[in-house]
Amino acid sequence: MQSAAAGLATVFAGNALAADPGAPDSSGGNAAAAPEASASLSDPRGLYPHPPFQDQQQPWPGLASRMTPRPDHGESSYRGSGLLAGRKALITGGDSGIGRAVAIAFAREGADVSIVYLPAEEPDAREVVALIRGAGRNALAIPGDIRDEGFCQQAVDRAANGMGGLDILVNNAGRQHSHDSILDISTEDFDWTLRTNLYGMFWLTKSAIPHMPPGAAIINTSSVNAYDPSINLLDYAMTKAAIANFTKSLAKQMISRGIRVNAVAPGPFWTPLQVSGGQTMKNLEKFGANTPMGRPGQPAEIAPVYVALAMSRASYVTGQVYGATGGEGPP
Repeated sequence: MQSAAAGLATVFAGNALAADPGAPDSSGGNAAAAPEASASLSDPRGLYPHPPFQDQQQPWPGLASRMTPRPDHGESSYRGSGLLAGRKALITGGDSGIGRAVAIAFAREGADVSIVYLPAEEPDAREVVALIRGAGRNALAIPGDIRDEGFCQQAVDRAANGMGGLDILVNNAGRQHSHDSILDISTEDFDWTLRTNLYGMFWLTKSAIPHMPPGAAIINTSSVNAYDPSINLLDYAMTKAAIANFTKSLAKQMISRGIRVNAVAPGPFWTPLQVSGGQTMKNLEKFGANTPMGRPGQPAEIAPVYVALAMSRASYVTGQVYGATGGEGPP
């Protein structure tokens, strides 16, 4: 685990999350307040907004640009230092939330980035493409639905051909919908969640592996729900547990190709998943309040974990699941 610890230390020590007071706020001035640049330590409890949050609801899949407060994906705060120079990454769900933060971080660390997103998320995706290109990197936008096997295959081919290779895959796109009881989950909803969270990941990974050289990295997004499932997220939680096991099993297979496979297990993060059916309005108002941190995480706070797992220097790290939960639950 020393390589992973060193990698994470390098990312954070490199001011990855330090705000640049002179940098423009590409979110239009509506982003949640980021930490101020300072050589001194900052109390993490007070860095970002705390509940209660105002009632808000959007149709699935939701847009970050319409959330209040708007999430911080690192638009103005993430500063890279060449940790992924020359790399080629494909990120699903890269238009908003954690995927958007990872796309920004990867680009500012020197990687070309392709993002996959639903057509309804085009406004958010355009912002991300502009941010990637603003970092001087190649950006490729690939709209479509990963519930379709053919699209998954095409998306991987487009990314690999458009970037001249593929050596990082981030399976991040997911569906989360709150149901108080198993009796309320229709077969259609159940199928929708499983095909998005599991089938899409499986098809994308299977299509990507033949393109990936030794030294490549696959990073999946699991959840604290894999270990401590929420009462209202039965189908979502079971998929996230499956992702953790998929990661561990695939890592054992892929090391024969020199490909590392890891996962990140976020706790409560302020993303469009929550306001587009992922939480009830009652839960949304106090979202993140029950963590020891007393608030939800912002996507910008978790992006460095993905950077660390993608870096070549984390060469002995595979088959691991890294938590970012605000102090609660495993892993």
